[in-house]
Amino acid sequence: MPPRLLSALLLTLALTACDGARRAASVPAHFTSHQICSAVFVGGLDAATFFDQGVAPQMRPGGALTRYQVDYDTGTVTVRFAGLVKSKAVYEGPAGCRVLTAEDPPPGPRIALPPPAPALLPPIAGPDVVAPADPTLTAALDRAFAEPDKAPHRWTKAVVILHDGKVVAERYAPGVGVDTPLIGWSMTKSVTNALIGILVRQGKLTVDQRLDVPAWDHDARRDITVDGLLRMTSGLDFGQSLTADWTSMADPTTQMVYARADMAAMVEAAPAKAPPGQVWTYSNGNTLLLSRLIKQRTGGSGSEVLAFAHRELFDPLGMEHATLELDATGTPIGSSHMWATARDWARFGQLFLDDGVVGGRRLLPEGWVDYSARLTPGSEDFGYGAGFWTNRAGSANNGGAAARRVRAGMPADSFMARGNQGQSIIIIPSARLVIVRLGMSYQPEGDILALERLVADTVAAFK
Repeated sequence: MPPRLLSALLLTLALTACDGARRAASVPAHFTSHQICSAVFVGGLDAATFFDQGVAPQMRPGGALTRYQVDYDTGTVTVRFAGLVKSKAVYEGPAGCRVLTAEDPPPGPRIALPPPAPALLPPIAGPDVVAPADPTLTAALDRAFAEPDKAPHRWTKAVVILHDGKVVAERYAPGVGVDTPLIGWSMTKSVTNALIGILVRQGKLTVDQRLDVPAWDHDARRDITVDGLLRMTSGLDFGQSLTADWTSMADPTTQMVYARADMAAMVEAAPAKAPPGQVWTYSNGNTLLLSRLIKQRTGGSGSEVLAFAHRELFDPLGMEHATLELDATGTPIGSSHMWATARDWARFGQLFLDDGVVGGRRLLPEGWVDYSARLTPGSEDFGYGAGFWTNRAGSANNGGAAARRVRAGMPADSFMARGNQGQSIIIIPSARLVIVRLGMSYQPEGDILALERLVADTVAAFK
């Protein structure tokens, strides 16, 4: 047995020997069962291809110790890791997939969503794939899908380019099409931003209000606000998710998503590391607290929060294939787990391109888009707003990632939803463009260099 595989096996043996560590040891198996379940039953993807491209490379040596079985009749995926840890995930219809941990209640009746309301956004394309008429865009797509001969792979699955609300170019990998939902990873944080914005417009929230958490009443956490959670300045000591390993046994954010029945409760228990508003730390935990707040303000149950998301956001935009997954308590996994087609993600970007208005109806409060794209102090090295990454961080001559993106050809007014493995929605108001890229990239920073090139090529085509 290779030394790295032997080390993984010995570590798993040690962890599973202790009751307190079994939860951590289960993370790789839970990650695998959840992701394959969602890929197969939400995305309609081939299980073997998804495991080879979307799971095994992230498992590193542990992939060789992993066995999975898909039961299409019961909608379940069972995984065994190193022959010692077992995990089972179940498909729950509109709520997506959920891992059944030892804490979880058994699956109940599936949530039934009400019939969708008519879309307010005009159609962005017909049923067929839109081939670019401009050879410059054809070349841009060629470069975006060009695959290296060896690892690290980029495995681009979909690119959609909207100009003035219409698809002008798109391409899909084999096995993926216009109706194939794909995971957005942390692009889901931007969806959480939109749901918060809708509640603000409805008068049910304000961004400067504190969270109502009794356990925080007597320490610095009592001053954490909605704005602080959106901007990642809560000060909570809950790790950082920029370089988190989704299969890590020790990382708190991965334990939260893959080994906890009540994800927000785990975050709530985190101590304060810094006073609220003073330190920027990108953490999935912040968004889970916002997700629970959304559930609380929309009725308090999983069915009510999903009905709200579809009625107030997905349906008006015509996002017909959006699946926002829930934890065992009915809280959306608003940090990372929404699936939607590339065109659906583009429709979401169009909402922000149009200042939160769709079909003459304002979904987001006036000024919300600029608020979301405004740089958060302390994040200058990365360029983060409120639930979105932003290039509105000064000129290209300044330091930091935002300045580098501008120098590479991404306009200074652009902002973006970004997720693990290069999931991206780039919103460029000055060019009236929305660019979506989805895939399973293992290139540095989710293949940011290729994304910058795609954006620069596309902008150049419309000058």
